[in-house]
Amino acid sequence: MNRNDRGADSLRKICLTRNFVGQAEGSVLIEFGRTRVICTASVEDKVPPFLRGTGQGWVTAEYGMLPRSTNTRMDREASKGKQSGRTQEIQRLIGRSLRSAISLSDLGERTIKIDCDVIEADGGTRTASVTGGFVALCEAINHLIRTGALERSPIKHHVAAISVGVSSGVVLLDLDYAEDSSCDTDLNLVMNEASDIIEIQGTAEGVAFNKAQLDNMLAYGEKGILELIAIQKSSSARDS
Repeated sequence: MNRNDRGADSLRKICLTRNFVGQAEGSVLIEFGRTRVICTASVEDKVPPFLRGTGQGWVTAEYGMLPRSTNTRMDREASKGKQSGRTQEIQRLIGRSLRSAISLSDLGERTIKIDCDVIEADGGTRTASVTGGFVALCEAINHLIRTGALERSPIKHHVAAISVGVSSGVVLLDLDYAEDSSCDTDLNLVMNEASDIIEIQGTAEGVAFNKAQLDNMLAYGEKGILELIAIQKSSSARDS
C-alpha cells in the first residue's frame, strides 16, 4: 500500500492540547490526524478495598466512544446496559499501561482515574488513549505537587503507544481506519522511553506474518513511540 501523505514509517500529524478540561486535575486533547480523544485525570482520596491500609495508590481507566465518533451513529453503551468486550479490553490496556509508569507506593492511598472519550475515530483510538492518558496522568501528579499533597513525582518513566500493521506485504506505522480495516496484520505496541516493551497486541487478520515482518513492526513501533514521547515532553516544556 502506497501512502500519498506520508512515508510508511511516519506518524500522522500529532497535536497535544493540555488543560483542555478546566475542571479536571489533569486533561489533554490528543489528536492523531483525524482521531481525537479527550483524556481527563481525576484524583480521589481513596483506593479500592483490596488496597486499603497498604499505603499504595491506584491508577485505573475508562474508555468510551461518542455516538458520532464514527461514520455512522452507534448507540451509547449505557443505553444497552453493559459495556462491550472491546471497551473493557481497551480500558484494561490503558490502565495496565499507565500503572507501569508510576510508583503506586509513592502515590499514597489515592486513586487517579483516567477517562478517555473518543470524539472522532479514524484508527488508533486505543493507542491515542494510552499516549494522551499518560499526559493527563502527569498533569494530575503536577496538581498534587502544586497543592502540597505530594512532595515529589511518583512517575517513573514516560509511556506511549502506537499501532503498526502489514498491508500487502508492506509494514506501516500509525494506521488510519482505512488502512487498519484492510490490513493483513494489526499490532498495537506500548513502550516506555527506554524502549522497554510494556505490552504487545498483534493479530494476523488475513495473512500470517513472519519474524522479519515482526522485527520491522517492532522497529517502526519503537521509532514512532520515541517520537511520541518527545512530543509529550515538548508539550510539557511549552506549558511550563
